[in-house]
Amino acid sequence: MAAPGENLRINADRLWDSLMEMARIGPGIAGGNNRQTLTDEDSEGRHLFRRWCEAAGMTMGVDEIGNMFARREGTDPDALPVYMGSHLDTQPTGGKYDGVLGVLGALEGVRTLNDLGIKTKHPIVVVNWTNEEGTRFAPAMLASGVFAGRHELQWAYDRVDAKGKRFGDELKRIGWKGDEKVGDRKMHALFELHIEQGPILEAEGKDIGVVTHGQGLRWIEITVTGKESHTGSTPMAMRKNAGRGLALITELVHEIAMKNQPNAVGAIGHIDVYPNSRNIIPGKVVFTVDMRTHILDKLNAMVAELMERAPKLCADIGVAFDAQIVGQFDPPAFDAGCVDAVRRAAERQGYSHMDIVSGAGHDACWINDVAPTAMIMCPCVDGLSHNEAEEISRDWAAAGADVLLHAVLETAQVVE
Repeated sequence: MAAPGENLRINADRLWDSLMEMARIGPGIAGGNNRQTLTDEDSEGRHLFRRWCEAAGMTMGVDEIGNMFARREGTDPDALPVYMGSHLDTQPTGGKYDGVLGVLGALEGVRTLNDLGIKTKHPIVVVNWTNEEGTRFAPAMLASGVFAGRHELQWAYDRVDAKGKRFGDELKRIGWKGDEKVGDRKMHALFELHIEQGPILEAEGKDIGVVTHGQGLRWIEITVTGKESHTGSTPMAMRKNAGRGLALITELVHEIAMKNQPNAVGAIGHIDVYPNSRNIIPGKVVFTVDMRTHILDKLNAMVAELMERAPKLCADIGVAFDAQIVGQFDPPAFDAGCVDAVRRAAERQGYSHMDIVSGAGHDACWINDVAPTAMIMCPCVDGLSHNEAEEISRDWAAAGADVLLHAVLETAQVVE
């Protein structure tokens, strides 16, 4: 058994060409992509990915929720495979790299191994997870969640989009419902390459983010109830303004997040104001607080402080407060051995790197429940993602794919 040499590099031009060719499928209106899950465009992207994998000598498996698994054989038929990959679906106004880099970077790794005739003891599998984005069919990371046992398959099939179309029906319609039982596959490990979707790596001048944790989150839906009345004729002292309750809680959420730095965030996302008229004081506001950090005790303490202080703020101005947690995700700590393999891979190739916490959810966060898992991140310009202006450099893409390949090779064990 030999370690991969430090001079081993993927073909950066071929990777970039693949990214650009995939981006031609489901083009957006402003330079990005609209390849939402289970659309015709998603199907077309899948077909291209399958052709590329088969051309690289891999065999393709598809499970009942549409996850795609392209396998390169190892020398030991009994050894569990090492997986690498991400997702090909995009936001409605998504970029060309979110998810796609992780899939095509993994494919490029296999192509490089083929070019150099490198064999591994463990098989290597490149995966495309279905519906990571969760835009058309909520929730996000749906298929990897079913794979990891977080969701039931039938429940996933019954998700509907804004037009009332069922996930299961659309999966059949585009021809990507496979026969393989979801979750039957066993993994030696999984590595996911992804753009950071934040500004830290670029600001710090680092090539690689070694992801140690994912953030946990709590979504708290809050209803503040006051009394609708005329904005012009209701005296200030007699108002029961639900909008003011929203404003006070918005500031409270910011305060709580700031005093729990580093790696804690909080904001108000979705807001519905009733009756939403120019000259009526809001009688009810329904909104969602999104709180995240990678330390479970800290996350729970942030939520507890919100739930303790927000009702008093509302009572002081004469409005009612009600809240319920409508979404939750405990922070995953990625496998120490896999994380070390990523760190060693970056060091072996001379790439600058730093430990980082993923601010977004990823398929690896669910797979971490059932297999040793780690993530690799590369910078993106201005931290911008989920936007058609999302951009990375060819060199950033190559560095991320290089580190992915080296971490996978160390784990899959190179055979001389």
